[in-house]
Amino acid sequence: MNQNSLPFRQRLAQFVSLGVLSALPLFAIVTDCRAADAALGSSQKPTSDLAPLPLNLPPAGYEGTPKDMPPDTTAEKPTGKPRPAFYAPKGVQNVALGRPVTSSDPNPISGDLKQITDGKKHAFDENVVTLRRRTQWVQVDLQEEHNLYAILVWHEHKTPVVYRDVIVQVSDDPEFKNDVRTLFNNDQDNSSGLGTGTDREYFENHEGKLIDAKGTKARYVRCYSKGNTDHALNSYTEIEVYALPAR
Repeated sequence: MNQNSLPFRQRLAQFVSLGVLSALPLFAIVTDCRAADAALGSSQKPTSDLAPLPLNLPPAGYEGTPKDMPPDTTAEKPTGKPRPAFYAPKGVQNVALGRPVTSSDPNPISGDLKQITDGKKHAFDENVVTLRRRTQWVQVDLQEEHNLYAILVWHEHKTPVVYRDVIVQVSDDPEFKNDVRTLFNNDQDNSSGLGTGTDREYFENHEGKLIDAKGTKARYVRCYSKGNTDHALNSYTEIEVYALPAR
């Protein structure tokens, strides 16, 4: 077997067992192994049954990147670079488009829940649905079970705010009492009571937050939030779900 095809940790262990570690600086060994791993990974191309998501992104709602980091956030400062392409099986479509939406707040402060799946993602006030404060959720009924590959969420992206307690769950139970699977959770202090999350917070932008659903089978998608770094209200512009019908 080509030694460079072995994982980094395994090759490092071989160096140690052969006594090479005492003769070479650790930095040199690590650099050599990781460089080989990078070269191996870069030669692997998506298989013929995969393709980039057929995204139609809205224009940027603001220019540049945030100058100041909000206090008490796990978010990384945006780089301003486009998100890398996300590959999924060919034929996936946004199966959330036009699907029914329900919410923990059935009477939004502004907007109509059906706007969350109407395909309008521009950073205009008329496209935003605003819910009340505290932890709130919106739920999309895909109307049949699908194999889910990617979920995109746009809260409100006209300013670079960070939404709190963003949690995305899926289920075949409309009440989300059984067979609930969590795909994303950045509530790291469990203040929303749905479990301690390990994902990081992020700044809203026109690309939306892309969540890898890994082919999970489900009919319902539920998205939670608990205000943001500017105010305590919860806003949604659009939710997209890229999937194939379950077989």
